[in-house]
Amino acid sequence: MGSSDLSPLPTPLSSSDLPSPSSLTPRKKRTRNVSVSPSKRSAATPLKRSTPTPSKRSTPTPSKRSTPSKRSTSAPLEDRWHDASEEDLSPPQFPFCPKRTPGAQLDFQKTYSPLEIFKLFFTPVVLQTLCTNTNKFAAQKRAEGGRGRWTDVTPDEMLNFLSLVVYNGLVKVSAQRDLWKKTPLFRFPFPSEVMPGYRHAAINANLHMCDPAAGVVNDQLRGKPGHDGLFRLRPLLDDLLNACRAHYHPHKNLSVDERMVATKANNRMKQYMKAKPTKWGYKLFVLADSQNGYTCNFSIYQGKSQHPSGNGLSFDAVVDLLKVPYLGTGFHVYVDNFYTSPKLFTHLHQLRFGACGTLRENRVGFPRTTENALTKKAAKGELRWIREGPLIFVKWKDARDVIMCSSIHKAFSRECVMRRVRRPDGFWSKEEIPVPEPVTEYNKYMGGVDLSDALIKYFTVHRKTFQWTTKLFLHFVDIAVVNSFIIFKEMAEAKKQKSLTQKGFRTVLCEQLAQVGMGKASTSKAEEVVIAPKPEPKPFTCYPGLVCELSDDPFLSASKGRRKCRRCKSSTIYKCEACDVPLCIIPRRMCFTEWHKDKLSQPD
Repeated sequence: MGSSDLSPLPTPLSSSDLPSPSSLTPRKKRTRNVSVSPSKRSAATPLKRSTPTPSKRSTPTPSKRSTPSKRSTSAPLEDRWHDASEEDLSPPQFPFCPKRTPGAQLDFQKTYSPLEIFKLFFTPVVLQTLCTNTNKFAAQKRAEGGRGRWTDVTPDEMLNFLSLVVYNGLVKVSAQRDLWKKTPLFRFPFPSEVMPGYRHAAINANLHMCDPAAGVVNDQLRGKPGHDGLFRLRPLLDDLLNACRAHYHPHKNLSVDERMVATKANNRMKQYMKAKPTKWGYKLFVLADSQNGYTCNFSIYQGKSQHPSGNGLSFDAVVDLLKVPYLGTGFHVYVDNFYTSPKLFTHLHQLRFGACGTLRENRVGFPRTTENALTKKAAKGELRWIREGPLIFVKWKDARDVIMCSSIHKAFSRECVMRRVRRPDGFWSKEEIPVPEPVTEYNKYMGGVDLSDALIKYFTVHRKTFQWTTKLFLHFVDIAVVNSFIIFKEMAEAKKQKSLTQKGFRTVLCEQLAQVGMGKASTSKAEEVVIAPKPEPKPFTCYPGLVCELSDDPFLSASKGRRKCRRCKSSTIYKCEACDVPLCIIPRRMCFTEWHKDKLSQPD
């Protein structure tokens, strides 16, 4: 091998050609420690971060450069509040599967009178039970030395009594006995025609809904497991609840709320609610149809339960009202912040019920994260939302903070409402601000119980009484009358007929209840009446003429010398020449013809 075949040796490096120690730092290591500010990040282009080694994560360096930024320790996407710019997905909806067709469960081919619909709630069985227990209680009082006349009440007479109960809602008096007074100031002929005053007072004093003997046995069990605080109401209460559920099926949207039956009696069931118009009274939990206010179900609050379930009063109240075998699934339930809790809404979601309501921030299960939360100085219309499974929690700034929870809505659907907003110059103006979807739907469907309360309050049969059972009996009558009116109105609208107003419905119902048991007497009297034949009309010999001569002045020709018409009292220039009576002759007011017809129809 020759010297030409050998490769040249590499030239040795000098110290000037060697890199400096600072330039030996890897570039990737510097890039890994650079933090990006949150304002420059985009949701569409997430930050790519290298996965740190376990040793570095477990033992972070205490140097200032390696300290993570505030954004790097923020909560994950699911654990922070989102604003209106971030889109929320609509939750899947349960299909609406009611057990029956929503609405009145009657034959729409028939026509029902107000009395026939009312008898769906006060059935012959209910009336007979009322009469039997009332007669037993009256006999017991007489055996104990009670005074006063008494004859056993019959179902027809009980309906007459209910007629006067409904009449009390139409005509208000300070005392019941005023309805039977004969003084000119108090002269009401209707009550005296239905029944005497002493008979009404006797039935009212002895009215009883349960068996008196069984009621005494139940009272002896007070404080023991077998005691029923509503035993005196139980027969009528159970029959009324069954009738409310049997003859009407609610629509998709329902509302649950409290109702107060006013009283100041010294009773253990009396409650105080400062936010209600009626602050003292018996509290009822009511389930109503949001569309028309029909009372679908209700329960009477008796006080602290002896056997609590552990879920809370509000949880048990809602669950007890929602009878799944009767209702079906897919309903939307709206409640206020007394009932709303994540636990309740999750339970209803498992039953295939949607729910929406206002929420108290201190409820168990409410998100506790403060990442991107709504501040106290937020502008009106700002909102934040966070989703946890099927539940959406929304905070919205209005005149004050509004907190909602829902399992059937998305957070924001681009809707707006008008609000008065103060401008920077100090003046107020109306502006559109964004509003969350749960808020608009809640305002739309939460008023079912309030509508039912309003319909009851217009012509309520409520009056002062010493007996707490009588107080609730009158409220049961109110529920039956209002539910009957709603069914009557819905059937009329389905047939495209004009329905009666509630006052007209109660008036007709009152008259029909009063006529029960009087049909035979009225028929016999009608047969005795002899209808007299109409007199033959006399020949019409009258003719019109002028009251006076017309003035030559064109400005006074239509006004000077006029006289008042005998029939309508308006001024006229015409009269009957034969009768010498001033009468109008105008296309819209032919008093001349009408007055002579009335004159001919009168007997001599």
